[in-house]
Amino acid sequence: QEQLVESGGGLVQAGGSLRLSCVASRSISRTIFNFNGMSWYRQAPGKQREWVATIRPNGLTDYLASVKGRFSISRDVKNTMYLQMNDLDPEDTGVYYCRMQGSRFDYWGQGTQVTVSS
Repeated sequence: QEQLVESGGGLVQAGGSLRLSCVASRSISRTIFNFNGMSWYRQAPGKQREWVATIRPNGLTDYLASVKGRFSISRDVKNTMYLQMNDLDPEDTGVYYCRMQGSRFDYWGQGTQVTVSS
């Protein structure tokens, strides 16, 4: 049973949009209630995994410079996490992973593929 599950990836043309979601399983829902940060990472083929965005419990967000103004991270009352991606560029292609961190846990999803064609 997967603990974090991403969805919403796919193939889009440059300039298009995608909305990624990350849902925690019921088995860990109580654990992640007291989270410190929820984040998105991505990894392009042959490249290192890089951090993309983070949202804190107080609502503060931060973004990788290259996605600032195009991507938006958010969460809902059920702690489902989202990444709205607009004006996508081929440079955004990669496997996107969600991560939920707390003082006593660190969960990762298995990734969802995002491919942006020119």
